[in-house]
Amino acid sequence: MKEEAIIDEKLQYEEEKRHDDLEHQVALDEEDDSPIEEVRVTVSNTDDPQQPYNTFRMWFLGLLFTAIISFVNQFFYLRQTTISLNYAIVALIALPCGHFLARVLPTREVDLFGFKFSLNPGPFSIKEHVLIGTMAACNTSTAYAVDIVLIQRLYYHEEKSFVAGLLLVLTTQIAGFSMAGAIRRFLVRPAHMVWPSTLVTASLFRSLHAEADQDNHGRMSRMKYFAIVCGGSFVYYWLPGLIFPTIGFISWMCWINPDNIILAQLTGSNGLGIGTIALDWSALSYYVGPLVTPWFAQVNILVGFVLVTYIMVPWAYYTNLWDSQNYPIITATLFKENGSEYNVTEVLDKSGVLDETLYTNYGPLRMDSFFSLTYGVGFAGLTATLVHVALYNGREIITRWKSARDENEDIHSRLMRAYPEVPDWWYGLLFVITFGLSIVTVEVWHYMPWWALFLAFALAAIFVLPVGIVQAITNQQPGLNVITEYVIGYLLPGHAISNVTFKTYGYIVNLQALNFVSDLKLGHYMKIPPRIMFMAQLISAIISCIINLGTATWLVNTRPNVCTRAGYPFTCRNTNTFYSASVIWGAIGPARVFGNKDNAIYSPVQWGFLAGALLPVIFWYASKRFPNIGWLKSVHWPVLLAATSNMPPALPYMYSNGLFVGFIFAFLLRRYRYDWWSRYNYLTSAALDAGVAVAGLMIFFAVQSWDGAFPFWWGNPDDTNPDANAGALDHCALGGAPYTGNN
Repeated sequence: MKEEAIIDEKLQYEEEKRHDDLEHQVALDEEDDSPIEEVRVTVSNTDDPQQPYNTFRMWFLGLLFTAIISFVNQFFYLRQTTISLNYAIVALIALPCGHFLARVLPTREVDLFGFKFSLNPGPFSIKEHVLIGTMAACNTSTAYAVDIVLIQRLYYHEEKSFVAGLLLVLTTQIAGFSMAGAIRRFLVRPAHMVWPSTLVTASLFRSLHAEADQDNHGRMSRMKYFAIVCGGSFVYYWLPGLIFPTIGFISWMCWINPDNIILAQLTGSNGLGIGTIALDWSALSYYVGPLVTPWFAQVNILVGFVLVTYIMVPWAYYTNLWDSQNYPIITATLFKENGSEYNVTEVLDKSGVLDETLYTNYGPLRMDSFFSLTYGVGFAGLTATLVHVALYNGREIITRWKSARDENEDIHSRLMRAYPEVPDWWYGLLFVITFGLSIVTVEVWHYMPWWALFLAFALAAIFVLPVGIVQAITNQQPGLNVITEYVIGYLLPGHAISNVTFKTYGYIVNLQALNFVSDLKLGHYMKIPPRIMFMAQLISAIISCIINLGTATWLVNTRPNVCTRAGYPFTCRNTNTFYSASVIWGAIGPARVFGNKDNAIYSPVQWGFLAGALLPVIFWYASKRFPNIGWLKSVHWPVLLAATSNMPPALPYMYSNGLFVGFIFAFLLRRYRYDWWSRYNYLTSAALDAGVAVAGLMIFFAVQSWDGAFPFWWGNPDDTNPDANAGALDHCALGGAPYTGNN
């Protein structure tokens, strides 16, 4: 029996290796299902081309939810506590709405400007549902450029016209769609470009439309399972969300001696969070995606997280590198050398540009060692992404470039042949229009020089394919915000608005291109015709941009002291972070922070660029030199180095708890309870997300919007309590305090 078990384990390992080995997958013969295991257990390998999709009710509900979500998410974006309506919420609400319209709308044919269509072509279909969700999904994150409009008006006192802001927002959000057309053949049609997050969405829609499972064999149906988990998540979230918030981050080790500064910094939730237990799904799932991210990617995240958070940071902090003990161990706040907060208005002239004399007199900018080291790791992650993709995926990219797009297709690509592809000239025309409007915007309203726009688009284009490959395989996306800020910070030092404008065109154009490609992959899985997907995304994006900017402008015009502590609850935490970045990279500039000018002390972090380029080469060569050492092939440096890119604002306990949950679901259950995992894993993630989102909205609208609060007690402490530890949510107030040496 033991020998048979060993043989079975070897066969399973070879099967997994067959599916995970990208070079092998390129050569796969056509088969009746996807060669990727996760796709086979989640996505149907059949299609009904007769299902309605381009319908009146799809457009009506899609545009309605686009408008609602654009307003609500922008409204909450400026509040102290940010809440976002997400994909799962829209999917759940749109389903009964679609069925209702299918029952009440007349079936007669309507003639609209020569276009004849039926208001009610039959039962509400899953394809209509997916298109409605996709139109709303592109608006779950507010338009990035709105923050430029806000900081320019509120902090730099340079008010532009609404038209200027609207063109800036529109061009930055939509230009990426045109770039997606050039890379879709590499990132959508290939079977091994999985895009794991789309599997959660596909699982959700399939479950919602499954009237009855034919293969239950005594097991719970997917729809019933989703309802139970979603309901349980909804009920439970009232504890960490309102009644018992301390349960969200239990820093039990700190409670041994909460007045010990070192213990608090190491174990508190606002410190390194060693041993902190998070019982809040929204905290432990947001950055890691433990049920969605493949286990090999989570292992890489774990290694990078431990290396930076538990090795590099304690060494740097407790050796007082860069005088870091004057500041908290992890924070995004900017400081003076003595530990007081940095008042950037003291170094800017009236036009918001750096005054070198004022800067010299006021003193240099300082940040904590964690913040500065993560910038260095971010530098390494960018070069590692380029080198890794060139070494590990270069041959496949070249093959795809030369080969016909029908080669080596799986069943999903073959089924999509039934629908005409979006012509390349559609993407080309969109690019010409958005690029032309971008030049007009930056030149007429002096956001930045025209040549900077060319450079920003070039950076977005260079990184879009390698970053897309990393995201499609690992569910992790290295961002371009750091490199764009870095480049323009050296080229245009002292110009904050030009810096954030360049960053937005370089970073968001890249991001939007990949978001659109991700939606195309979902459409690929769900058999949505590409042309209707293109139109739905483009139209919803235009509408959401207008509503995002209009909502933000309305709040600024009507709310007193908005984006300040006095304007609570509209304190604009995200916008303030955006402003701080504009100060570091724009107003002051990388030469004075990371270079060798005016006592800059963080210049060593720039070695990250070289380290990121060398590390993938070393491990690639080692994997070729020692092919029998399997783990060498699993080292993914872009993911490993991007592990801490979200900290801050993310906190370490969110990663440690998320990775622990990932070990249970992505490793243990997948290996030892495969039947359960294949049926319910992705559905569990969607159900937990949906329950938390509904509960969060109900808590706000039923309690917090009326200035209500749950009574204070040990699990819901009063932050005005004179006993600092008793007033902290985790009862460990010193976790976010600077080092004092007092034990």
